[in-house]
Amino acid sequence: MGFFLFLFCGFVTFAQNSVVKSQVETSRIRIGEQFTYRISVNETDNVILPKLELKGLEVIDSAKIDTLNNMLIQKYILTGFDSGAFYIPQQQVFVKNQAYLTDSLLINVATVAIDTTKIKKFPIKSIKKEPYTFDDFKMYIYLLIAALLIIGFWIYWFVIRKRKLEEDEPTYIALPPYEEAMHKLGELDDKLLWQNNKVKEYYIELTEIIRGYIERELKVPALEKTTDEIIETLNDFHDANTINTNKETLRKLKALLQEADLVKFAKSKPLAPEIEEDRKDAEEVVHNLKPKPISKDEELE
Repeated sequence: MGFFLFLFCGFVTFAQNSVVKSQVETSRIRIGEQFTYRISVNETDNVILPKLELKGLEVIDSAKIDTLNNMLIQKYILTGFDSGAFYIPQQQVFVKNQAYLTDSLLINVATVAIDTTKIKKFPIKSIKKEPYTFDDFKMYIYLLIAALLIIGFWIYWFVIRKRKLEEDEPTYIALPPYEEAMHKLGELDDKLLWQNNKVKEYYIELTEIIRGYIERELKVPALEKTTDEIIETLNDFHDANTINTNKETLRKLKALLQEADLVKFAKSKPLAPEIEEDRKDAEEVVHNLKPKPISKDEELE
């Protein structure tokens, strides 16, 4: 009991509110000296304490909330680092949803007097260099490691990996137009597209093979031309006697391309015998559609 009397007597009480009170153990401190600021509430239930906002003073720490004889006590450790008079402003405390204000408290912060006559003087020493540590060089070490990694990646990617890719890359030999077309026709047969009800895909590949053959063999951009444009161009070549073919081959080519157009755009579904006949016509076109050989006299001209 004597301890609590001493505790309460040690504080200067400024608030006269019967519900909330604010107290400090002293109203005069020296710069940097710490003192205790306390808020007391005569209730323990449904109490909301404020967050201190001070000017000229600083909160060093706040103690755990205590309860004593149905009273709630919150202590704060404060200090000041500038000389002068500073107020601890009124603090708003909510008790059972009702607001109460503490009194504002004046704190005087005084400077510490220094007797310079009693201070022993020493000569000014030159700046002493600190010994080197890892922290002094770690930035350069990290940069060096990063540079080595970048150089290593560059060597791997642009030299070793490129050489490896070149070694692993298969070598392709371009076949002559006729052999390429016959090879692709054989591959198309192996896919069994129209046999698996993929008629449209079959005709698309079939006509691409024929168009590609015409483009390579006769130097005609057949992949970009319509059926009528291709037939018109080949008829002009035939009339000019610049290709080795006949009208029957051109007729079959036209019928094949038109049939393919109907399948691709009009959703036509030819029967199996018609598909097999178109396949034979395609091979016949490859056999019978050739550029006319250039004679020696024409080469000399």
